Amino acid sequence: MVAYPEAVDDLARLAVLLGGPVVPAARGLLGARLSAGGVTVRITEVEAYAGTAQDPASHAHRGRTPRNAAMFGPAGHAYVYFTYGMHWCLNVVTGPDGEASAVLVRAGEVVTGLAQARSRRRAARSDGDLARGPARLCAALGVDRSAYGRNLLGDGPVRLRPALEPVPDPAVAAGPRVGVTGAHDMPWRFWITGDPTVSAYRRHVPRRRAAEAARPVAET
Repeated sequence: MVAYPEAVDDLARLAVLLGGPVVPAARGLLGARLSAGGVTVRITEVEAYAGTAQDPASHAHRGRTPRNAAMFGPAGHAYVYFTYGMHWCLNVVTGPDGEASAVLVRAGEVVTGLAQARSRRRAARSDGDLARGPARLCAALGVDRSAYGRNLLGDGPVRLRPALEPVPDPAVAAGPRVGVTGAHDMPWRFWITGDPTVSAYRRHVPRRRAAEAARPVAET
């Protein structure tokens, strides 16, 4: 963990953390609070993504594009992307300006605004499922493209604040990232052990291999 001067306030400490390497930043975001649309979640699961040459699973692996430009800074801002033609996902940008990296917020526990979150996630089977997964989390918060590039450490419509209590190291687990085609075994996913809001792990299976596995075997 990063050591900070005692005189620095909690939000400034979070800003310093996010300005550093993506892996410690991802670990440090566990327990932090993310608020939007009248709902606040306590972050329980994250994934780290580095930049161009370092991480083939990163959206910035091939360089800057109009889609991923927010990943290149400033730290503490939001990188939001659309996936599968229907879902929004929210990332917290990290690192120095010009060097792409971000932390995908994968899951959280709704701690305020339960009624509002339930109204947005009527298909949820329980309160633990309201923000269990990156797309569900954005739906519960009402986050969409309008959050792209916004400063999460300011007083805007989407706000990130430090954990009320740090998550101790023994309560944190690390493992492979979910659903990525490159560097899928890199242990850059962090979650709070035993928390019911953490999403289920599914290793990525290439489409061709998955189709072949599902195809009936011909009798001989």
